[in-house]
Amino acid sequence: MVQRTSNAEVMSMDLSHKKPAKAYGSDGGAYYDWSPADLPMLGTASIGAAKLHLSAGGLALPSYSDSAKIAYVLQGAGACGLVLPEAASEKVIPVKEGDTLALPFGAVTWWHNAEGASAELVVLFLGDTSKGHTPGRFTNFQLTGATGIFTGFSTEFVARAWDLDQDAAAKIVSTQPGSSIVKIAAGHRMPEPRAEDRQSVVLNCLEAPLDVDIPGGGRVVVLNTANLPPVKDVGLGSDLVRIDGRSMCSPGFSCDSAYQVTYIVRGGGRVQVVGIDGTRVLETRAEAGCLFIVPRFFVVSKIADDTGMEWFSIITTPNPIFSHLAGRTSVWKAISPEVLETAFNTTPEMEKMFRSKRLDSEIFFAPN
Repeated sequence: MVQRTSNAEVMSMDLSHKKPAKAYGSDGGAYYDWSPADLPMLGTASIGAAKLHLSAGGLALPSYSDSAKIAYVLQGAGACGLVLPEAASEKVIPVKEGDTLALPFGAVTWWHNAEGASAELVVLFLGDTSKGHTPGRFTNFQLTGATGIFTGFSTEFVARAWDLDQDAAAKIVSTQPGSSIVKIAAGHRMPEPRAEDRQSVVLNCLEAPLDVDIPGGGRVVVLNTANLPPVKDVGLGSDLVRIDGRSMCSPGFSCDSAYQVTYIVRGGGRVQVVGIDGTRVLETRAEAGCLFIVPRFFVVSKIADDTGMEWFSIITTPNPIFSHLAGRTSVWKAISPEVLETAFNTTPEMEKMFRSKRLDSEIFFAPN
């Protein structure tokens, strides 16, 4: 049963953006995550957030999670091994910056950065933890390694399950790597990624057709069940938004009772969030590497710094709908003038002037 959070509790929560803490790692890389203890809205929204950093030659060993996830490649290029539930074989997917993958419950994955890579492979994971062990935090189950489920079984069970003799079973259990992330031995050959394995599984947000493109303002790619079908199995929508220097993203809110979880990819800018009773619950400057969450129905707006701002978000519904409060599609443009005059307690002249603004602007406003 989902425990509801009261309005007062939501309004009093710390909504400020946070950076992740290192959970574990080795010379092959590191895994970082955000804790609901530091970012309480993660627990309230039942959202998990983590990042994987792999150095050249790094391998994140095969694992599965208690949560459905969206994976977004922030940096670098490499390979993702993916075994979907009941699949007879794995996909070995070449991945690169801008790629998005929807990982449903039961998906087993491994991630690899090539031995000769010039940059780290960095992957962001955002997902729904409402059915997980810890609301607001992913629990990953390693298949191998010192913390893997393989080592949890007795030698007798390992021998019986995999048809090994006792000595072989004892040896394979005792030689498991000490970390969930390892560095591949020099010269060790890994499976070659296959371009055909990307089909219907990966969408690159930097190459996909733009859903919104406003010169001097910003650009948006929305991921939903239409352009990335596995999103339906994950139950999450997502988008990549890039706004130009000093541009503004219109104040808006999610119409379908969804939370917005936002990670700043690069750049930075000012963020304001307004909640219940017109209270401004967040005013901050967000920068690359930070994560923040907008509660359901709260209104959020952003203004980029001189260098612009780029963010990747998930929305806790596979086909999100937003209502914007400024611009050509603003709800104000649809409300009757007589109602607005009374609502704003203003004159017909002032109402007409208010309505006449932003007639050609969509959701991003370039600086004057």
